[in-house]
Amino acid sequence: MTSLQDRWRELRSSSLARNTGWMFLGLGLSILCQGAYFILLARLLGPIEYGIYAGVFAMVTILSVYSTLGSQFTFLRHVSPAPENFALYWGNVLVSTLTLGSFFAGLLVWTVPHLAHSYSWRLVLCAAAGDCLCVQLADASSRVFQAFEKMRTTAFLKLLTNLLRALLAGFLLWHQHHATAQQWVVATLTVSFAVACTALALVTWCYGKPAFSLRLLRQRCGEGAAFAVSDSAAGIYNNFDKGMLGHYGMNAANGIYTMAYRVVDVCTVPMLAIHAAAFPGFFRKGIGGVQETTAYALRILKRTGPMALLFAVAMALGAPVIPHLIGKSFSDSVLALRWLCLLPLFRSFQYSAGDALTGAGHQKLRLGAQTIAAVLNFGLNLYLIPHCGWLGAAWSSLATDGFLGISSWTVLLVVRSHAPRPHLVGRPT
Repeated sequence: MTSLQDRWRELRSSSLARNTGWMFLGLGLSILCQGAYFILLARLLGPIEYGIYAGVFAMVTILSVYSTLGSQFTFLRHVSPAPENFALYWGNVLVSTLTLGSFFAGLLVWTVPHLAHSYSWRLVLCAAAGDCLCVQLADASSRVFQAFEKMRTTAFLKLLTNLLRALLAGFLLWHQHHATAQQWVVATLTVSFAVACTALALVTWCYGKPAFSLRLLRQRCGEGAAFAVSDSAAGIYNNFDKGMLGHYGMNAANGIYTMAYRVVDVCTVPMLAIHAAAFPGFFRKGIGGVQETTAYALRILKRTGPMALLFAVAMALGAPVIPHLIGKSFSDSVLALRWLCLLPLFRSFQYSAGDALTGAGHQKLRLGAQTIAAVLNFGLNLYLIPHCGWLGAAWSSLATDGFLGISSWTVLLVVRSHAPRPHLVGRPT
C-alpha cells in the first residue's frame, strides 16, 4: 500500500504526468467529437463529395503550414525557458501569420483550380482562408499555453474546434440530409473564424498584448523557416496522396482512403497528447545536449510505442465496423484501414526521435530526414496512384512513415555517438 501511495504522489508531482493527463482528458473528449464528426460528415457528404473536400483540404494544407513561417515553434523554443520573451515573439507570430497567410491563400486560389478542375475557386478560397489564417492563428494560440505548460487550455482549444464541427455536421445532416463540399467549407470557415477569435482573446486576457520587433523577426526568420519547411515536408507526405487522388479525379477513391486515414489520425491522438505535453521539456533537456534529449525520447517511446501497437491491433480487428457506422458506400475503407493501421506505431518512433533532435538544436537534421521522406513519398505516389488508386497511396504512406521512423532514430543515435559527453561538474540541470 505504501508503494502505491508513493507512486501516486510521484505521479501527482510530475509535471509531465499532470500535463499529459490534461491533454488526455481534452483530447480524449476531442476523439469522441472527432469520431462523431467523421461519421456525421461522411453521411452528410457521401464518398464523392467527401473525396472532393478531402482533396482540396490536402492541397491547401501542404502550403498553409508556411503561413506562420514556423514562428510558433520559434516561440516555443525561446519562450518555454524564458517566459519574459512572450510579447515580442507573440507579436512576430501574429505578423507572420496574417501577412503570409493572406499571401498563400491568394496563391492557392489562383493555382489549385488549374491543378484539379473539379475544385472551383470559391471552394479553394473558403478552404484556404480557413486553414491559412483561422486555423493557423488558433493553433499558434494553443502553442502559447503549451509553452507555459497550461495544457488544460491547450486541450480546451483543440476540443473546441472538433466539438463545433461535430455539432455543425450534425445540424446540417438533420436539417439538409445532404450537403456539397462547397457548402461544408463555408460552414467550417465560420467555425474556424469563431475558434480563432476565441483563442486570440484568451491569449490576450492571460498574457497581455503583443509587441513587435523587426530586428528580432529578421534574426529568427531562418530558424522559423527551418521549422516551416519541416512542417511542410510532413504535410507533403501526409497529404500529397490525397491531393494526387483528387488531381486524377478519383474522388470516390479519395473519400474511401481519406476516411480510413482519418480513423488512423484519431487513434494517433493519445500518442500526440503525450508528445504535446513533453515537447517543451525537450527544449529544456536540450540545454544538456543530445544525450539528455535522447534519454528523454526513450522515456516517451516506452509510453507511446505499446499504446500505438495496441491501437494498431484494435484498428485491424475493428475495421469492419466502418460500413455499419458510415454506410455501405464506404465498405472499401475496411481494407484501407487494415493497410494503414501500423502508421501510429511508425509515428511513435519518428516523433520521439524527431523531437529529441529538435530539442537539442538539430532541427536541420530532422528536416533532412523529413525532406528525403517527402521526396520518397512523392516518387512512390507518382507511380503507384495512377496504377493502383488508393491502394497505391496506402503502400506509399506505409513506406514513407516506416522509413522516417527508422531514419530519425538512426540520425539521432549517430549524433549522440559523436556528441561530447557533458562533465558531471557544471552539468546543466
